[in-house]
Amino acid sequence: MRIAIAGGTGTVGRHAVDAARERGHEVVVLTRSNGVDLRSGDGLAAALAGVDAVIDTSNTTSLSATRSAEFFTTATRNLLAAERAAGVAHHVCLSIVGIDRAPYGYYAGKLAQERAVETGEVPWTILRAMQFHEFAAQMLDALTIAGVHLAPRIRTQPVAAREVGERLVALAEATPTGHAPELAGPREERLDDMVRRLARATGVRGPVVAVTLPGRQWAAMRRGDTLPGPGATIARQTFDEWLQQQPRAAEPAR
Repeated sequence: MRIAIAGGTGTVGRHAVDAARERGHEVVVLTRSNGVDLRSGDGLAAALAGVDAVIDTSNTTSLSATRSAEFFTTATRNLLAAERAAGVAHHVCLSIVGIDRAPYGYYAGKLAQERAVETGEVPWTILRAMQFHEFAAQMLDALTIAGVHLAPRIRTQPVAAREVGERLVALAEATPTGHAPELAGPREERLDDMVRRLARATGVRGPVVAVTLPGRQWAAMRRGDTLPGPGATIARQTFDEWLQQQPRAAEPAR
């Protein structure tokens, strides 16, 4: 198969690229660095020539409901229009577990993306996955102030990004199924505890302080509203197993 992967250099996208190549597929990476702009549509027509399936792992850093919805709907509609013109048979979209139970902020953007896929003219599959193990590292990087690491109090059931990438490729190989079973990690975790364990395991200095972030999305995640349902597919790698693979932080110069 010839598979195009939007966001193919991101946290999950790069694993999907690797998994697709390992399974013998020809891969087209849809990124601005490769001459493709999802927001404008530039480069899509040429990139999708001869493509059988598209996996969309594209992302935005905005947490605003308005801005994230604008990005995801614009990018998705451009992708679907170009796919229809190119005769692409299958659109696979990566989404997040529980966004319909917490349709606020960034999650509102992902829900808008799903609706754009569902109402499009290309046969589709949507995979809702839990937060990745790498989510703890993202929080550790983003919420460090003056040597103090802030860690949000939320409940999650993190999954390995590699396994998400592999699952997306397996779905792209199959016929479109609509909403696929959710994908979650093998055990529930607290994000603040994950950040604390990550800092300890990698030698990051400074205290880790659990915080309660404002906003309805964070409140829903604290309540467990965004945890997987009983029909979810359970992945293999635990957060502790992922931790063992992470390099230690560089020692400060003396």
